Amino acid sequence: MTPVELSNLSARSTATWRDYYELGKPRVVLLIMFTAVAGMFLAAPAWPPLTALVFGSVGIALAASAAAAINHVLDRRFDEKMLRTRHRPLPTGHLTATAAMTYALLLAVLSMALLGLAVNVLTALLTFSSLIGYAVIYTLWLKHATPQNIVIGGAAGAAPPVLGWTAVTGQVDAYALLLFLIIFTWTPPHFWALAIARRDDYAKAGIPMLPVAYGVDFTRLHILLYTILLVLVTMLPYLTGMSGLIYLAAAVVLGAAFLQRAWQLKNRNDVRLPMRTFSFSINYLALLFAALLLDHYIQVRF
Repeated sequence: MTPVELSNLSARSTATWRDYYELGKPRVVLLIMFTAVAGMFLAAPAWPPLTALVFGSVGIALAASAAAAINHVLDRRFDEKMLRTRHRPLPTGHLTATAAMTYALLLAVLSMALLGLAVNVLTALLTFSSLIGYAVIYTLWLKHATPQNIVIGGAAGAAPPVLGWTAVTGQVDAYALLLFLIIFTWTPPHFWALAIARRDDYAKAGIPMLPVAYGVDFTRLHILLYTILLVLVTMLPYLTGMSGLIYLAAAVVLGAAFLQRAWQLKNRNDVRLPMRTFSFSINYLALLFAALLLDHYIQVRF
């Protein structure tokens, strides 16, 4: 046997359920699902229909996992070169690219069937567009074509609350687009903080992330600028009447905390700050959407 055949044989013999589970990037999917489900609840005057909630959640989760698995396959050569990703199932040889892609396509087909038949066609089409946007357009092209990759590609990652909204209402509402805009604006400072921390990895793999192409200081400045923009955008749900004072208070406090971290990141040369900012940004988004939900249901009740 050739070395490649031996590697494939080894992969088939050592693959476990956990390798397939890791293909789906479960921690990322969890955040995606929280924002999607939040979109469902925010779209409903009281409680979203059970069918939309259950089948919509499962269908969107399957699509997110499929996109993540395709990302693993397309990025496997780059993942081998990066310390952060070399432990993934494909670089380690636990799974073959064929097995991973088969798994991804199965999840994608199940997702589209579930959403199209049990939810509505619009949600299925938008979910499919988001899957292609992230798994193919971003991973295969944008990621390697421009330092603005995460800005443009962030549209796919910002789609989940819109998908949740359409699962309940069957249409795209202006308020759903506000949720999209919040995540779209949040994505660059969130991901660029990680890119600073993993700059050497991205440089080694030849991926032109912003700190690789323009330097760390340039990236720090843009994290601060995007964070300012994010804070302004998060005021829109209150200003448009979508939410009330509870959300506004949470948005102001969380925005101030994010701005503080972005300011520290720009002005202090502490190697721990990028990952701390990245970690905080995840909690920030989760708490912001939790505040939207809390505000929504307190308004409904009173």
